[in-house]
Amino acid sequence: MLTVAAFVYLLFFSSMLGLRSVLVVGAQSVSADQIRVVAAAPMDKPMLRLDTDEIRDRVATMPGIATVEVSRSWPSTVEISVTERAAIAFFDTGPAGDGFHLVDGGGVVFKTLKEKPAGLPELKLPLVSADDPVTRAVTAVLGIVPPQLQKQIVSASAKTPGSVEFTLTSGKTVRWGDADQTDRKAKVLAALLTQEGKLYDVSAPELPTVS
Repeated sequence: MLTVAAFVYLLFFSSMLGLRSVLVVGAQSVSADQIRVVAAAPMDKPMLRLDTDEIRDRVATMPGIATVEVSRSWPSTVEISVTERAAIAFFDTGPAGDGFHLVDGGGVVFKTLKEKPAGLPELKLPLVSADDPVTRAVTAVLGIVPPQLQKQIVSASAKTPGSVEFTLTSGKTVRWGDADQTDRKAKVLAALLTQEGKLYDVSAPELPTVS
């Protein structure tokens, strides 16, 4: 009986099997040290009594983190595995603003830069927010268009979730519509762009127009 009691004490109450280290996996632009600070995992606390859900929830509040998984790695380590948010576009708050804001594929604004980011299209929207259906529609389309087209997009805009438009590096405007039939729209657009014009409408890919 004493042996069982000692074993229970060792597992649940003794610091001998307590937390000694926190391993962060997947951090690149977000500092691993900052993740450890936010995680606030209680060192020396018995591993079985650690609340990994609480640790996960704290790390999930970090703007640059998209997903978090927390697990115990015996005998004395907690592993925090993160997936960082990837920028799909940016928006500029203008001369009176605080810089250039990066936005991910879900419309989440997660980082501010002082310099304009290279290689990303600009969102030309009155409101940029993950709670805004128009923002989500535009970023969703940007995330699924073929890479060859994505590289040509300078800016993206929309008035409704189904009226997404792009401005290309050539200065031409593409009326894309919604996120449906992406592959077909991309193929139709590639053919249309060989024709002279300013506005290329593939929102209804079975009836495309150039004007």
